Amino acid sequence: MDKRIETSGILSKKNPKELKIIVGFDGFVDEIIHVVDKRIDSENFKRIDTIEALGNRIVKASGLSTNIELVPTIKKIGGNGPIMCNALAKHDPDLTYMGALGSPSIDDVFKVMEDKVKLYSFATNGHTDALEFDDGKLMLGKMQSLNDVTYENLLEAVGKEEFINLLKNTNLFANVNWSMLPNLTDLWEKMAKDILPILPQKDNKPYFFVDLADPEKREDEEIKKALGILRKYSEKFFVVLGLNKKEAYDVANVLDLFEDASLKNMQVPLEDLNIELQKFLGIDCVVIHPVDRSCCVVNGEFYMEEGPYISKPKLSTGAGDNFNAGFMLGLLLGLKPDQALLTGMSTSGFYVRNAKSPRFEELYTFMKEWAQGKI
Repeated sequence: MDKRIETSGILSKKNPKELKIIVGFDGFVDEIIHVVDKRIDSENFKRIDTIEALGNRIVKASGLSTNIELVPTIKKIGGNGPIMCNALAKHDPDLTYMGALGSPSIDDVFKVMEDKVKLYSFATNGHTDALEFDDGKLMLGKMQSLNDVTYENLLEAVGKEEFINLLKNTNLFANVNWSMLPNLTDLWEKMAKDILPILPQKDNKPYFFVDLADPEKREDEEIKKALGILRKYSEKFFVVLGLNKKEAYDVANVLDLFEDASLKNMQVPLEDLNIELQKFLGIDCVVIHPVDRSCCVVNGEFYMEEGPYISKPKLSTGAGDNFNAGFMLGLLLGLKPDQALLTGMSTSGFYVRNAKSPRFEELYTFMKEWAQGKI
């Protein structure tokens, strides 16, 4: 039987409503933007389709000047955490979000989450102009307010006792967008010292998921320090690090796992890269999601599956966060790692085609139709 058909059938018998999940800590208002190549009239234009084409136009303006017209198409909830949270909320678990959703009150953009998610906000949200192209996206962020995402502000907003109670009962604690949260490493360190010793030791450990979110702009020593802290969480959690393809090669370069030129040119095979990252970091799982496939190493064993690639997505911003939500959902529901990869790619595959995350029935139906060649 096709693995996608089998996994779809297994999912259809699961109940995600029984899960307890905590997600944090960033928050952005995203404006999805197209860049104008030629304007036809007041309503119509031809957009610049590729990052390379935009880059060439910018280079030509060097020493001169140029005007680049931006056309906002959608204003929506942004940030890795809220997007991942919204994707998980489609399956109706017991869900809590903590982070930068507006201060002193929650921004109106995020209030749509309140029906399905318990919200704690302790910082003003950031703002992102997301320039979308057929070959990727440019995320232009304004994020100074995220400096207020601190351990102290978190405890003040949630309450230490309540925070500990939530962690004691959760199945997943997801911390994403490390690169844009300057104080997240400090938060992890203080949690490891103050909170981890209090948490119960469980045979079936809850998951601790981390997504660095393009750490290139952070100093190498900061990246090493943050990754080193993750090992401390392995005592009480099953620790998962999520990376896209670029991030995986960048992190391997920072950790000096392979020869520099091979990493910069992405010549190291994905399997070797994935295995060495998990081995070096000493955590339970490292998952990598290129555009056309995904892979993971769980306790030293490598898994890889090809995905439902689409050349012209309806919406690409948030695809990685939807993959993360789907992959972790698969693990939470007891799927094998290779099946969880399929769940992740089906979630992101549905999202980029429909500009929204799938409900639970839509998720396993999409996986089945993918296997049948209907998408």
